[in-house]
Amino acid sequence: MGIAWRTARLVERRPQTATARSLVFTVPGWPGHLPGQHVDVRLTADDGYQTVRSYSLAAPADGDRIELGVQAVPDGEVSPYLAHDLPPGADVELRGPLGNWFVWRPEQTEPVLLVAGGSGVVPLAAMIRARSGTGTRGPFHLLYCARTPDEVWYRDHLAERDPQLDVRIVYTRRALPGSTRGPGRVTRGDLDKQAAQLQPDSPVYVCGPTGFVESVSNLLIDMRWDPAAIRTERFG
Repeated sequence: MGIAWRTARLVERRPQTATARSLVFTVPGWPGHLPGQHVDVRLTADDGYQTVRSYSLAAPADGDRIELGVQAVPDGEVSPYLAHDLPPGADVELRGPLGNWFVWRPEQTEPVLLVAGGSGVVPLAAMIRARSGTGTRGPFHLLYCARTPDEVWYRDHLAERDPQLDVRIVYTRRALPGSTRGPGRVTRGDLDKQAAQLQPDSPVYVCGPTGFVESVSNLLIDMRWDPAAIRTERFG
């Protein structure tokens, strides 16, 4: 038997960037989930046409409330509607949680490296928030790649003072004024400093567009990282 579709009601929409939103839904009977998992969202038009898209869960389990991260894609069939037009109180259908490999579990205590490209930061944010809530001793190191400073998600949360959370943001198109690193793709040098603080068995979670994930994975393998410790989630 497959995972059943559930009714999810939008209760809150929060802006992250000019085109990205956090959507909070209530889902009666929600079974809970692990940080890193995702859901399928199904919309049905008045004429019966249906379409399904997958979105990452952006926060740890919280009763019947879940949070999704949605990046509005130009000319997209679903994401612009969810990000900008779905009214609070409206219902959608949702199936999940899905995915059991790209997950972080609270019992993990080793240091972790998280590498995000663009909206790929969403499931990694769920891991960061879950770690903060459990008080686990394992530090998190986040390397977050965004096109410009205006496109950084969870800015306030990532700026919180947490000695166990090491955040580095790099930009590919426009960097902050006075930045010592110019805009450009992630390089081995960007990974070296944070990777040096990990253990040999530390997991690495990489999420983002397919090209980004493949590039970062190849850099890690060139650094002689154990491929079995590299967990990836890609889109596009």
